[in-house]
Amino acid sequence: MATVRAGRGDRARTAAWLLLPVVLAGCTAGGGDAAEPGAASAETSTASSSPSSSSPSGGSQVQVLEDAYQQVIADVLPSVVEIRTSTGLGSGVVLDEEGNIVTNAHVVGQETEFQVTFATSPTSYPGTLVGTYPENDLAVVNVQGAPDLRPAELGDSDAVEVGDLVLAMGNPLGLSSSVTNGIVSATGRTVTEPPSEAVPAGAVLPGTIQTSAAINPGNSGGALVDMDGQVVGIPTLAATNASQDGNAPAPGIGFAIPANTAADIAEQLVRDGEVTSTNRAALGVTVTTVADPSGQPAGAGVVAVEPGGGAEAAGLRPGDVITQVDGQEIRSTAGLSTVLADLEVGQTVDVTVLRDGDEQTLSVTLGELPAG
Repeated sequence: MATVRAGRGDRARTAAWLLLPVVLAGCTAGGGDAAEPGAASAETSTASSSPSSSSPSGGSQVQVLEDAYQQVIADVLPSVVEIRTSTGLGSGVVLDEEGNIVTNAHVVGQETEFQVTFATSPTSYPGTLVGTYPENDLAVVNVQGAPDLRPAELGDSDAVEVGDLVLAMGNPLGLSSSVTNGIVSATGRTVTEPPSEAVPAGAVLPGTIQTSAAINPGNSGGALVDMDGQVVGIPTLAATNASQDGNAPAPGIGFAIPANTAADIAEQLVRDGEVTSTNRAALGVTVTTVADPSGQPAGAGVVAVEPGGGAEAAGLRPGDVITQVDGQEIRSTAGLSTVLADLEVGQTVDVTVLRDGDEQTLSVTLGELPAG
């Protein structure tokens, strides 16, 4: 049975993917996993699985692909940084010439000061936290004093297609400026992270890009780049196989937050210091997981109903147990969050509840998930 894991080294996190028994965690290298500062600062590690051929035409095709890879790396790698905290490290992507850098919330954790190192120099510069939005596992750090900042070009992640060639750039295991290649394996994946230091309530990441490019601890917050040199995603999660001893790595299964989502959240953090519009659907209820007589999760029990929200207008009450939303079975609060992540603000859906032992179906117009 496949599970998913990537980790802040000593802060590994587990989660469920698409309501399947899958484990997820963010790709941040903890202190024990990372190389010593600067140990790999002068090296760029590039993994390639380009096809080979003994024919002249095959050889020329390989050369064209290698040239394309090298051009993309030369264009984008200067925009990918290493972010060190007191307990580990991760990666980040330069957004603008003011020194704002987007990364993962689990990279920054609870810290507000960092050391930022660029691919083109061994010198590190101080960075401070601009803002964080754990619900989408995103944060922005501002670096001070770094010369010649090169902002990355963010692409339209809605245009990404299965089969697109991509490169993952970051600092896996502390090996700075590393690059791996692969394809887009799937789009629109919803993955769920469990509670952690950075995300006390857990996080549901909608619409992630699945890729076969290798993602390892330290890659979190880096760049998933297309062959036009545009950042289309922020690598965040990688897979392990829970059926293997020690949760052995499951090669070729990684996830990135879409660039469109990252750009939207980062822009709000830079402008306002917080997220003011989540653009994510909500029922307007506070829920808790309820169990059946055998102790198994059996639904999301309504604890409170938000005044003026869609749930109240539809007639949901405290004590109701939500068992289906939009035709999808709900067995827990995490399951409800995962289903809602794939729905739209303003969309009207059927919600099935158990009320005093009777099943009822109500029509609810979804509101927007509060920002904080």
